[in-house]
Amino acid sequence: MAVALSCEGLWKIYEMGDEKVQAVRGIDLEIISGEMVAIMGPSGCGKTTLLNILSGIDDPSAGQVMVAGKPLFGISDDERTDLRGKEMGFIFQKFHLLDVMNARENVEIPLLLLGLNPDEARTKSMLALEKVGLGDRSEHRPAELSGGQQQRVSIARAIVHNPSVILCDEPTGNLDSGTSEQVMDLLSDLNDAGSTLVIVTHDTEIAKRCSRVIKIFDGRITVEEE
Repeated sequence: MAVALSCEGLWKIYEMGDEKVQAVRGIDLEIISGEMVAIMGPSGCGKTTLLNILSGIDDPSAGQVMVAGKPLFGISDDERTDLRGKEMGFIFQKFHLLDVMNARENVEIPLLLLGLNPDEARTKSMLALEKVGLGDRSEHRPAELSGGQQQRVSIARAIVHNPSVILCDEPTGNLDSGTSEQVMDLLSDLNDAGSTLVIVTHDTEIAKRCSRVIKIFDGRITVEEE
C-alpha cells in the first residue's frame, strides 16, 4: 500500500541556555494512504512538536520527512512551500479564517496560491463547501458563522486541493461536545471516502474512531494500537 507520510530518525532538540531539551527523540513512523491515525500523549510529551515537523512548520534537528514519496527537508523554501501546498491539508484548533473574507473566499486561498484561475478556484471551493454541508453559507463571513460552521469551513479549505494527507491539531478543541461529534462525523466520512488523516488529540473518544493510535511520551513513541 502507498505511504502518504513517513519520517525516519526524527529528532528535535531545543537549546535553552546551557540546557538542551529533546522534544522529539528518534521517531520513525509511516502513515499509509487511507489511514486515520491519532497521536496522543500528555502535555509537553512532544506530540505537537512532532506534528509541526511532519507538516513542515518546524525543521527537525535530524531526520527526514517524506510526503507522497518526496522529501520535505533538504530542499529550497520554494520547493517545500510547493510540496506542502499540493500534498498537505491543515486543520487547527483555532480556525485561522480571514475575517474580511467570506467562506468561499477562505476556501479558495490554497487553490489561488497553487495558481488556479479564479473561476476554477470558485467552482472547486463551492464543491468543497457543499461536501461539508455549507454550500448555503458560502457568502457568510466567519463572524456570521458558529464555531462548528467555522471549523467546517477550515475543513473545506483543507480538502479543496485533494491533498495526500490532512494534518489536524486538536480539531475539536474549541468546540462543545455536540459540535465536536458533528466535526468528527465529517472527518470520519472523509476518511471513509479515502482521505488520510493524522490527528493530534487528547480526547480518547476521538482516538476510538481512528484506525490506529500512536502514544507519545518524552518525545518517543511508546505504544501503537490498532
